[in-house]
Amino acid sequence: MVGRSWPGVRPEFSRYLTVPSTAVCDLPDTSHRWHVLDNGAVLDAQGLTPAGTILAVHGNPTWSYLWRSVVEAATVAETPWRVIAVDQLDMGFSERTGTFRRLDDRVTDLGDLTDALGLSGPIVTLGHDWGGVISLGWATRHRDLLAGVVLTNTAVHPAGFTLPPALSLALNPAVHRWGTQTTPAFLKVTHSLAHPPLSAPVKAAFMEPYLTSTQRAGVANFVADIPAEPGHPSWPALEAISADIRSLRVPSLMMWGPRDPIFSDRYLRDLMDRLPQASVHRFEFAGHLLPEDRDIATPLLAWLTASLPSEDNDRSTAPPAEANPPFRSMLSELDARRDDQTDAVVDMLPSDGSTRLSRAVSWSSLARRVDAIASGLAELGVRRGDRVNLLVPPSSELTALIYACLRLGAVIVVADAGLGTRGLGRAIRGAGPGYLIGIERALIGARALNWPGQRIAVGDLSPAKHRLLGVTTTVPDLERAGTRALAGNGSPFETTDPDADAAVLFTSGSTGPAKGVVYTHRQLAAMRDTLQETYGLKPGDALVAGFAPFALLGPALGAVSVTPDMDVTSPRTLTASALADAAAAIDATIVFASPAALVNVLATAADMDSVQRAALEGVNLLLSAGAPLGARLLQQVQQLAPQASVHTPYGMTEALPVTDISLTGIIEAGDGDGVCVGTPVAGAQVRIAPLAADGSVTDALSESPGVLGEIVVAAPHVKDRYDRLWITEQASSQHPGWHHTGDVGQLDAEGRLWVQGRLGHIITTPDGVRTPVAAELAAESVSAIRRAAVVGVGPAGTQAVVVIVETDTRSRRPGLLDQETTHSVRSAVLQRAGIKVSAVLSIPDMPTDIRHNSKIDRSALSEWAGSVLSGQKGSLP
Repeated sequence: MVGRSWPGVRPEFSRYLTVPSTAVCDLPDTSHRWHVLDNGAVLDAQGLTPAGTILAVHGNPTWSYLWRSVVEAATVAETPWRVIAVDQLDMGFSERTGTFRRLDDRVTDLGDLTDALGLSGPIVTLGHDWGGVISLGWATRHRDLLAGVVLTNTAVHPAGFTLPPALSLALNPAVHRWGTQTTPAFLKVTHSLAHPPLSAPVKAAFMEPYLTSTQRAGVANFVADIPAEPGHPSWPALEAISADIRSLRVPSLMMWGPRDPIFSDRYLRDLMDRLPQASVHRFEFAGHLLPEDRDIATPLLAWLTASLPSEDNDRSTAPPAEANPPFRSMLSELDARRDDQTDAVVDMLPSDGSTRLSRAVSWSSLARRVDAIASGLAELGVRRGDRVNLLVPPSSELTALIYACLRLGAVIVVADAGLGTRGLGRAIRGAGPGYLIGIERALIGARALNWPGQRIAVGDLSPAKHRLLGVTTTVPDLERAGTRALAGNGSPFETTDPDADAAVLFTSGSTGPAKGVVYTHRQLAAMRDTLQETYGLKPGDALVAGFAPFALLGPALGAVSVTPDMDVTSPRTLTASALADAAAAIDATIVFASPAALVNVLATAADMDSVQRAALEGVNLLLSAGAPLGARLLQQVQQLAPQASVHTPYGMTEALPVTDISLTGIIEAGDGDGVCVGTPVAGAQVRIAPLAADGSVTDALSESPGVLGEIVVAAPHVKDRYDRLWITEQASSQHPGWHHTGDVGQLDAEGRLWVQGRLGHIITTPDGVRTPVAAELAAESVSAIRRAAVVGVGPAGTQAVVVIVETDTRSRRPGLLDQETTHSVRSAVLQRAGIKVSAVLSIPDMPTDIRHNSKIDRSALSEWAGSVLSGQKGSLP
């Protein structure tokens, strides 16, 4: 079959060779015929010298065809690699040996093959499914040749877990032989795990080596050789490989499809523990057949380049290196006020219908609780670096838990409940916490959806609920145990390591699945310091946190803090009365609130009484973070807090804040191409990566005025990295020391930044690149328009501009807008933004992100508009 081709495989890649066997399952002087996909001859014919060899090992029941994209990409890459993708013996088009081959035999087989090929280093192994274990076994035996390890959806040990149900069924004596050999059921089930489904030609190619029962004998034996328990013959080999890889010091990469019913995230976490140096990328919504679900070849080759950086890498764009200032931990203010009996955190309690009630916790009480809970967590077994997921609403309870984790050196994982059950579950599974502390509703979800982590209840539970929810302990129990330990001088707390991980904070999910953003203790402290320096904050200030991300900063700032009575997962539930009552409870000097929250505050302002109005009149700083607010709305907010300096910082979960502008500054800036978000805050720098004519981002960084491109920032408080998203992190940090935000904008002559949309929302028209924000502001200047979104419809380079509006009348049915308003919108957009509009559509409500209720999902609207304009019945997102 040399010279044969399959879809995506060049005939010259396919070759056979005969290899002497040293496996103990074979008789002496036995040789076997192997089939491989090998691009070496093609590279030789082109006179190309590969950087090294990728040894790719498939699992069961696939074959070397699984790696076809890697073979092709490595052949045509700027820096080519030789790829040898093997068909294991009894599998693919390699020889059916008639011998039952155990795990140790298969590792030996692979070594026999590489010896016969005469391979020299550097070699990078690439494995999937049980091919991952076998490739790792080869790696531990060939350390002198090994340069790196790459794994996709595999496992090296049960690690205390029960066998996945699919494998348990395949091993069942009543099913095993029938399902794996007599019929092709096992193959068909495996092929069905692809997302999206395999095409018919690809599915046929995967089936081709296994058309008969005889050809499937290796499939059956492979399943039978799964060492599910210590008594299995292959258990010692699995134990040895699992232990030996801990001493591998080579660069490692794990690419994972979390939608895998066999090798789930728990196996990924086990591998990360054994190979802590590994870079990790989880492809949300991908599954077991990851190389079929996603392009893994491009990031694999990029990782190979990044793991072997050349000495002449250009670092000219890196911001000037500065010595780190003396580190002041997030707990420094709490420690300094350990004997202070004044209020530190205030909880707003449910109203009795006539008065708003509150409950205060003093600095002294908070410090004692933080220490006791930290000590209790340590007694439970929580160690520095362990991840603790907190599913607790903003409150004194959440504050105590956050600072207890910081005290202990545990890493807090905070995912917004507003992500919804599915989004929240994806975030939690992605972060992989060892512990989960939550309110009862969260624990019900954790139990039902099998979220990872030992479960800890915030409050006391009945014995029945304790058992039902699978709870290990409760926060009151932790506090009591920690208090006893501290009384006996136990649970000492180590000094905070400034550069250790402190928190994983999840993005809003407004631009795709929510991403985990990792901050170190130094970076969290830098965020606090930036806010203090930019806004002149000081200990003794009183903070109303109507924007959830800021709820954790109160104690670090030395400010008494309160969260208003609202659903923090839906900012627009904040009413003017609730905001004013919270302000009155602490004599607030500062208010943080999201734009959507302030819109509803304005809408309900008439409900406030004179006492509530007076409470807001005492505020001297009001910050609206999360998304820009127009000058008109900010002026109305100013009327509610007439003594306040009103500011709108621009930032993101990855860096908050980046720039700042006051209401006065917004008025002075006037109309422009986008939203003016001001100048960089203390310690921050902003550059622009210019856009090319096709809308792509170029490599240069510019600080010249008028250059349109991606906004790139540097600051001490920029995130450390994206969590388990190596590919995303590489894209965001392609210029060392800078974070690529994904936002588009430009700087003006005064150094102010104007935001004009997202990279994914750029419109490429026949007249050139267009951005949406200026056109949206123009459309919203029409009196009947409440909100607008501007999107591109059609192929790149020839896109038509479509304006989608939400009117004040809020029509119940989406469709074309009336002719008069359509004309007004077209005229406004052309006059103020210089953009010709092809169509104007009306919808009842704009689809927005959950956290802010203000970031419009333009991508979904573009798809809907395309359907509507092509005569189809599109469904609104």
